[in-house]
Amino acid sequence: MAEQTPLVGVILGSKSDLPTMEACTKQLEEFGIPYELKIASAHRKPLEVQKWATTAHERGIKVIIAAAGKAAHLGGVVAAYTPDPVICVPMKTSDLGGLDSLLSMVQMPSGVPVATVAINGAKNAAILAVQMLGTGDDAQRQKIIDFKKAMAEA
Repeated sequence: MAEQTPLVGVILGSKSDLPTMEACTKQLEEFGIPYELKIASAHRKPLEVQKWATTAHERGIKVIIAAAGKAAHLGGVVAAYTPDPVICVPMKTSDLGGLDSLLSMVQMPSGVPVATVAINGAKNAAILAVQMLGTGDDAQRQKIIDFKKAMAEA
């Protein structure tokens, strides 16, 4: 069976973000949403981030989830290079508990918006991504309807 074209791009600023972001990738898998995962720091590998972000839409990506901590510029940098919506996941940090990450993400300049979930809100980022996909795809929307119904019945 051929692999499906990824609909969601998940980019992490560091390998250390992987354990937290497993909640995101697991939720995407439960919804049956194909995704690609990239690890590249906006500060340490800016050209790699630029290339990945500028070509994401061409690869079939419809929504991007960006996770980063501390200065947390990854989502904003990605948003500057793509027409796709970007969802930021602020990572909890040892210094300020993730407040630094959160504030870096929500204070975007005019013209470069991002959506931001809670600190370490990896699962919600995946759910929001599928909701965004559902605005133009009834099958994706139905996944969210079924998900919310199951939550209400639990």
